[in-house]
Amino acid sequence: MTVGLLALTGCTRWDDPPPLPPAGAYAHGAVAENSRAEPVRPGGVAGTLTGPLREAGWFCAQARANADGRALWCRIAHHDESDTVRPQVAQFLLDRDDRLAWAWFPSATTASEAHEVVVAAASTLSAIWPAAGDRVREEINDFEDDQRTDTTARNGELPRTGWRDTHAEYRYDWLNGLVVTAQDTSVRRWPFGSEHYATSMSSAVDDLRAGGYDCFYPPQQTCNRVQSNGAFYVTLRGDQIVSARFGIGSQIASGRQRHRLGEEFPHGLTFLTDAVRGPVTDRIERSRRTGTSFAGIVAGTIVIIDARKSVFDGGDLVAYLDIQIGAPLAATSPV
Repeated sequence: MTVGLLALTGCTRWDDPPPLPPAGAYAHGAVAENSRAEPVRPGGVAGTLTGPLREAGWFCAQARANADGRALWCRIAHHDESDTVRPQVAQFLLDRDDRLAWAWFPSATTASEAHEVVVAAASTLSAIWPAAGDRVREEINDFEDDQRTDTTARNGELPRTGWRDTHAEYRYDWLNGLVVTAQDTSVRRWPFGSEHYATSMSSAVDDLRAGGYDCFYPPQQTCNRVQSNGAFYVTLRGDQIVSARFGIGSQIASGRQRHRLGEEFPHGLTFLTDAVRGPVTDRIERSRRTGTSFAGIVAGTIVIIDARKSVFDGGDLVAYLDIQIGAPLAATSPV
């Protein structure tokens, strides 16, 4: 199964680590861009590839597609003892013939997170490429063991490892995680659409300022709100919003919402298009009333809500929700 090593494990220098995203992947005009999110259907490579993740509790969706390929985005929320959420993400790019062309399992900074990368990558890749998962486990575990026992100076270089089999090239390091590039297929023009659900940042920024956010756009892609110690983050392609993240509180007292959405968004969620704004707002308000999390597709839009809550006597509720709308472009950060 193995053609040969690309590099030795350990501290071997890679002179040309793969860029994220690959050069030129998004340097093209629209080619039948479709930004309406869809569930991953059973069967085919997409269903088989993501099946192990979905069985393990991950949310997976087709985030976008175009004439050349389609991008899948998967996510699971890990909760620590303080109920803080640490998300884990996996991204996949399939070509027009439903073949896996590229995959990314982003970085791990601790031994337990490295193990999570191994589990996710091994389970998915084994589903379509026999023996690939075993090799992933072997190579990454050996790399992590080497780093724990290596006491030699590294001169500031980032340790990396890589290998190749008959299916793909694999490269792993602590900064990028595991990047998988298929040997026999590629997608030249990666899908980038988001027009179905998102507007432009320049059209939304004044409404954000009206809600108390300090927005200095351009160039900043983060707006801070001192009153609530909150922030509004976007990923962009040009001026077009691709994904948005923000936090908001909820306070139910005597059966009524005391923290209105309009405190942060006096004109509503105007960074969303008219077609999806109402249904997405309703879904957010439902979670705010109940203090519950959500991961799914609403009106063709990926919506992630991570709720941290405290419930008081008499049915009153105080909760804080971290919300993400849309998925960033594949191979771009934040994920």
